Amino acid sequence: MRQKILMLAAVFFGVLAFIFTYQQIKQERSKIMNSAVRVRLIRMKTDVAEGDKLMESDIEMFETMRFAGAANTLEIPWDRRTDVIGSPVRSIVRKGDILTWRDFKQVFTKERTGLPAQTRSGWRAISIPVSQVTSVSGLIRPNNFVDVIGTFHFPDTKGDSSLDTVTMTILQRVKVLATGADIGYAQQNGSQTSASSGARSYSTVTLELTPKEVEMIIFAQQKGSLTLSLRSYEDPNITTDVQSVDWAYLQQHIKDYTSEREQLLKKTSGY
Repeated sequence: MRQKILMLAAVFFGVLAFIFTYQQIKQERSKIMNSAVRVRLIRMKTDVAEGDKLMESDIEMFETMRFAGAANTLEIPWDRRTDVIGSPVRSIVRKGDILTWRDFKQVFTKERTGLPAQTRSGWRAISIPVSQVTSVSGLIRPNNFVDVIGTFHFPDTKGDSSLDTVTMTILQRVKVLATGADIGYAQQNGSQTSASSGARSYSTVTLELTPKEVEMIIFAQQKGSLTLSLRSYEDPNITTDVQSVDWAYLQQHIKDYTSEREQLLKKTSGY
């Protein structure tokens, strides 16, 4: 009888210990899961050989969970994919691999940090002043692409001494390197700048231009005002039939604008 009581007591305390352990594990697991964050990374759709340039068609978005404070800071966020599109890979990457900054030949190390490390060879970084209006309400981010539109006051083409206002697209698909002091992904120290879904406040935008374009932009901002037009990541096209809009041109082409817009809306699925 005594042995049965001891056996039942052992079973009881064993079950009790199991319950306590299970509850403790459950609580710890809950704490860990609550600290996890959802991230969107870049996953390979195809194999890419060493030295080949990464193409948009080679990648896809991969959504997963990462524990706060323990995320792999070398993994490239999906919204930073334009940083690496067109860059040669260091070694072969396989279908299904999650891309990291180390997969590319252009590695940002402690000796190559900040804005110079993000500016491509043969290009230049130059900042222009912007306002909330000229920077799309402050929604432009590093690694976005923009068009640069200038508005100038020229002598009237008819010989009138008064000035005529003209607006024209100066540059298209220009890469934004920084907004204010924000250069985006801080590759040099392995940390990532915190992202916000809302607008940010900054008074300058830094663009990546050729040396000749730098001269043109400096002249243009001295002679008029510049406005940035935000482009889609999916739109690499350059428009060749750009125009110079003055008051007379606007009056003559309003009907054409309406017709062209109607045709474009019919082609798109978003409306």
